[in-house]
Amino acid sequence: MPQTPRPRSWPRAALTLVQAVLAALVDRDGRRQLRGVAHDTLRSRAGLVAENALLRQQLLVLHRQVARPQFTPADRGWMVAAAWVTRTWHEALLIVQPATLLRWHREMSRRGWWRTSTSGRKETAAPTTSPDTIELIRRMARANRLWGAERIRGELLKLGLRVSKRTVQKYMRGARPRRPSSPRWGTFLREHGGEIWACDFLQLYDAWFRPIFAFFLVHHATRRVIQVGVTRSPSDAWVAQQLRNATPNGQGPRFLLRDRDCKFGQVFDRVASGVGARVIRIPVRAPTANAICERFLGSIRRECRDHVLVLGERHLARVLAEYTAYFNAERPHQGLRQKVPVGNDPPANTNGRVVETPVLGGLHHAYRRAA
Repeated sequence: MPQTPRPRSWPRAALTLVQAVLAALVDRDGRRQLRGVAHDTLRSRAGLVAENALLRQQLLVLHRQVARPQFTPADRGWMVAAAWVTRTWHEALLIVQPATLLRWHREMSRRGWWRTSTSGRKETAAPTTSPDTIELIRRMARANRLWGAERIRGELLKLGLRVSKRTVQKYMRGARPRRPSSPRWGTFLREHGGEIWACDFLQLYDAWFRPIFAFFLVHHATRRVIQVGVTRSPSDAWVAQQLRNATPNGQGPRFLLRDRDCKFGQVFDRVASGVGARVIRIPVRAPTANAICERFLGSIRRECRDHVLVLGERHLARVLAEYTAYFNAERPHQGLRQKVPVGNDPPANTNGRVVETPVLGGLHHAYRRAA
């Protein structure tokens, strides 16, 4: 097996050894290492061989049990310097590979020559751009989000200020956040939330473990539940009729979000197109794309269905109708800054008596001030 070549450059090795010694003089462990080396020069060869055998055995045990050690720059310098004066250094390595030690040697040599060369000296030049111009660049960047560096540079030339495009890019970078390549989903919802409806199914079970399906239409901007329907056998025609019931005047939203469930068919899409809605199907296995409707379905489970024993289809329809009325008119929403979907302004008289109304048999309560 060929042996790993050892470093042969005398100037680099001398520089590495000097760096290791200097690092040891300022490090407590390094000073102890220097004292140990000076002490070992006075000992017999037999004693050193025996001690090395004992240390090697302990390293073998540690190598089997201890995780990867962390080396400081002083440790690396000592190991590189010791490997230079040891002929069998590649056989004495137990916790690192020979290639790792050679890489350390190359890095230390590169840093040493870089520091002594003229390229490693930092030359500080006085800035040529005045503070007033820098502040003007940042002010333009903050006030005009659609302007790029070249556009700002043109405005500066109009004012008699000649700067390069690179200078403008340098100072405008920290003045405003990086503009995304496309509008984000949150921005789209804020701008078009009033024109978006979302729909989805929630599968439930009655007391005899028979499946019942509940259909919901939710308005994005206000979180208001527009339509609730309950059936045991949902079909394309039934879902389309629910959309007709939600749009009695023939005017629907601009966008209608739905998943890729087979319950939504061609009839539903034709009815949506007839009321002026563009159907948008969310991606496959991406329920967060319909997050507002999914959040409402979670509220139905946690705040209503998990605490009510459903006897049948009509019973579930009554329960959901009562809960959605409470959800729309009484329940505050975090997404609306603790307002209700069908919001009422706070009463002018805050000294009136508080009236408590039970909802779903006392599962929830609605609170209002008496007139």
